[in-house]
Amino acid sequence: MSLDLSFEQVVRENQAMVFRTLYRLTGSREHLEDLAQDVFLRLYKALPSFRGDALVSTYLYRITVNVAQNEWKRRKRSDRPLVSISEETSMWEDRLEHPDRNAEQLLEESEFRVLVEAQLQELSAIERTVLVLYHQEERTYEQIAAALSMPIGTIRTHLHRGRKKLRERLQSSKEGRAVCGTTVWSR
Repeated sequence: MSLDLSFEQVVRENQAMVFRTLYRLTGSREHLEDLAQDVFLRLYKALPSFRGDALVSTYLYRITVNVAQNEWKRRKRSDRPLVSISEETSMWEDRLEHPDRNAEQLLEESEFRVLVEAQLQELSAIERTVLVLYHQEERTYEQIAAALSMPIGTIRTHLHRGRKKLRERLQSSKEGRAVCGTTVWSR
């Protein structure tokens, strides 16, 4: 870590990313602050041995993914289902709104987001992680590979498989809703 970069500055610059990524990976606001605190505590403890081979943000993504994976394991042990991240108060939804759309379009888009987030939670942990980091966090293949300690080809494979499974699940949900007389697809 560079000498002019303090831990406090690292926290300030990356806390939104850590919270957002944890929320998207775990699908729940429950224990989010505790998980984020765990991420930054692990970073703080690891900084003395940080060699600077990668960016601090890449290192932080790896820690964040590890904490999320530990949370998944904890939930699995307690047999609690994953919760969808489709709450109306999600900050990322604000970026999707456009003033020209009418109420029906907004409702359809909101329902579609709920469906996508629910189906995203059904994917394997690695597929969900790669999809979130690539599409929602806009990380490159290289950054994801470094954060997950995997070859780029493996990242591309998980991304491809995750997209395919998500597309298939969304398509089957679309067909099921069409039979019921409701549709969330305006595209």
